[in-house]
Amino acid sequence: MTVELRHLRAFLVIAEEGNITRAAARLHLGQPALSRTLRQLEQHMGARLVDRSTHHLDLTAEGRTFRDKAAAALAAVDTALDPRGLKSWPLRLGHPWAALGDHTIPLLRRWDETRPDVPLELLRVDDPTGGLAQGKVDAALLRGAVPPAGLRTELLLSEERLVVMAADSPLAALPRVALADVAAHPIALNTVSGTTTMDLWPPGSGPAATIEVTNTDEWLIVIAAGRAVGITTTATPSNHTHPSLAFRPLTDAPAVPVFLAWREGPGHPALPDLVALAHEVVAAGRS
Repeated sequence: MTVELRHLRAFLVIAEEGNITRAAARLHLGQPALSRTLRQLEQHMGARLVDRSTHHLDLTAEGRTFRDKAAAALAAVDTALDPRGLKSWPLRLGHPWAALGDHTIPLLRRWDETRPDVPLELLRVDDPTGGLAQGKVDAALLRGAVPPAGLRTELLLSEERLVVMAADSPLAALPRVALADVAAHPIALNTVSGTTTMDLWPPGSGPAATIEVTNTDEWLIVIAAGRAVGITTTATPSNHTHPSLAFRPLTDAPAVPVFLAWREGPGHPALPDLVALAHEVVAAGRS
């Protein structure tokens, strides 16, 4: 069987809906036809992609991997077939939050000076890979753990951690804050793209309460409202300064590495220039 784009699109809708009937209705197909398409795709891949043991269809481990690859492949096709791309080929740089911190504006300005022929688009994507896994961007600025397999990376810098709190929080009276101080308050955790987890504290000494959010905007609102405190890096104040927030250094937590990442294999031809310029801008900021 020859796999066609329709197979990939159908699989992604199945993955999103978690139900063959709903996916078939969304695709304007009969349920038997969509089930055949899924079986054909699984036969071609030589693996079960969907767990059919429950009413709600869950992806297998192989299915989750294939979902990311299928999304990236379709995004690449859509980009190639976009008529606007015949005039210029933008380089899309994603990030889950804070971009490159204080270095963001210098990076954009220097790019416009050195590569005016290639628009550099900065996109915030609420995803652990900043949109790379779905093919929404050509490269991404990522923080925390080393990005997953299938991505190439360049370590750009490390950022010290800060505690962010409502301006009228008792913690704001401290010049510096320790993890034990934070543990006395509810902690806001961005479960999608944040770099803070309960593993930051020794076992049994973390905050008793957490508030989970899924993006930076929700995280900031919860903290500004005084419902929780958060832990971030020195990149955040330059992007999210607000009179309702206060930032203090965190004394006893490790720094957070910042990577420039991109997918392995053929990519945007201007990627090497972006890698070189990112290193140059970060180095200039240190001097």
